[in-house]
Amino acid sequence: MQKSLLALVFLAICASLQAQQTMDNDAVLKLVKAGLSDNLIIATINSQPGTYNTTADGLIALKSAGASDKVMGAVLARAAAPGQPSPATIPMTAAASSTAPAGTSPDDPNAPHEAGIYVYDETAASGSKMAMLEPNVYTQGKTGGMLASAMTYGIAKVKMKAVLRGAHANARVTTSQPAFYFYFEKTGAGLSNASGIFGGTSTPNEYTLLKFDQKGDTRETLIGSMNAFGASGGTDNKAIVPFTYTKLRPGVYKVSLSVSLQPAEYGFISSGGSVAVGPMGGTTNSRVFDFGRN
Repeated sequence: MQKSLLALVFLAICASLQAQQTMDNDAVLKLVKAGLSDNLIIATINSQPGTYNTTADGLIALKSAGASDKVMGAVLARAAAPGQPSPATIPMTAAASSTAPAGTSPDDPNAPHEAGIYVYDETAASGSKMAMLEPNVYTQGKTGGMLASAMTYGIAKVKMKAVLRGAHANARVTTSQPAFYFYFEKTGAGLSNASGIFGGTSTPNEYTLLKFDQKGDTRETLIGSMNAFGASGGTDNKAIVPFTYTKLRPGVYKVSLSVSLQPAEYGFISSGGSVAVGPMGGTTNSRVFDFGRN
């Protein structure tokens, strides 16, 4: 009885989607909220033409509504190649690779890719060596100095931390020396879209790679401090992972790590998120491109 009811709901939603001619983010959200399986949602995405919002805000909205990584991978693949059929199931590590144009290797960093940060893991299986790091959003918390601040009427500084939900990032690598590729939306310096996935940044120099500490079912790292007179940015030097970068062509950079990664959780935070802590505890940019090393 329950399966029959679910089938009727699916048919009704499909009829509604067919009436609007094309799929989009709102249509995907309807399917997710209806409780349909990933396979049904992905089959619908792949079987109909669509126009999708794959900016950071669009992806975050899908994630917040409960869309799985497989569904978001199908959206990314369909947006990148709207005229090409997409596989029914797209693993997280292969989703970003499918953004490479037909006829090019998904493992080739020199092939055109959708804007974003990609990790290249030489130890991964062929066809899934490059994976996009999905933008995540952190919340801000306080840690350390609370008692001293209270005793000094807010003069002593309180440390601020960035907190990510979940004990582990979705994107995983097994090598201690992965490479990273930044593909910016526009090729001119300072011209990245403010509302795009990079939030207006245009070079890897505007990012800091930080190690996150696992705290139960969350991950956190220090990003600054504040007191009654204002706030200042400042990450824990022990958490910073140094790197160098090379410009491959306009808008495309390769990032190489200066040290080996230990098994842990990590994330790229832009200078806006890691430095500019607002006077009331807010930040100018709360995006982080997170991953973990097994």
